[in-house]
Amino acid sequence: MIVLDNLEKVYETRAGKAWVLRRISLEIRAGEFVTVMGPSGAGKSTLLAIVGMLDGAFGGTYRFLGEDIGAADNRRRLALHKQHFGFIFQQYHLIDDLTVAENLELPLEYRDVGRSERQAIVADTLDRFQIVGKKDLFPSQLSGGQQQLVAVARAVIGKPGVILADEPVGSLHTDHGRMIMELLARLNREGTTVIQVTHSADWAAYGSRVVRLRDGWLDGEQRSSPTSR
Repeated sequence: MIVLDNLEKVYETRAGKAWVLRRISLEIRAGEFVTVMGPSGAGKSTLLAIVGMLDGAFGGTYRFLGEDIGAADNRRRLALHKQHFGFIFQQYHLIDDLTVAENLELPLEYRDVGRSERQAIVADTLDRFQIVGKKDLFPSQLSGGQQQLVAVARAVIGKPGVILADEPVGSLHTDHGRMIMELLARLNREGTTVIQVTHSADWAAYGSRVVRLRDGWLDGEQRSSPTSR
């Protein structure tokens, strides 16, 4: 599904070239739950942004579903991003002046889903995530765990094939973090590919494969039997 071959990312600075990613060769199959780990500055978030087609400036080769993404223009990458990817961020990125229901509806509007269909999908999602009672509240009226739950619901409402989660529980209480990770594990069991960035070995244990980065280079990987599956 995702094939990276000698992927590189570099910035030109006054001091010369600053490499963020170096010769990353990696394959992620459909339905995997992969964790990317490494110290700060290792290139983890940059890798996630390239995989999710938020960043199209890279060297090497990136193929998604057999398509050469490096040869795709911005419009094509945006179309693939909307169709196939859902993003979850550490800081939630909910829109403050929209209610929970309106936040969930927004990505469906971007996909040009009709109003009546949007409302039906939002209603189903609210029920699935057990947040029907929160639908008319604004993000500021929710706890951190509730906001992240809404962020996860928003990420999956369009049924993406791939969820990209950048430190999805990094700022949450342990119990809320466990709730989010168990939800991601459940979505993975249902067939969604999950790629998460985390510093926590406990959260990494929810996946079946860990890829390590250091100074932009691949620094090994390992497979394990996931917990809470």
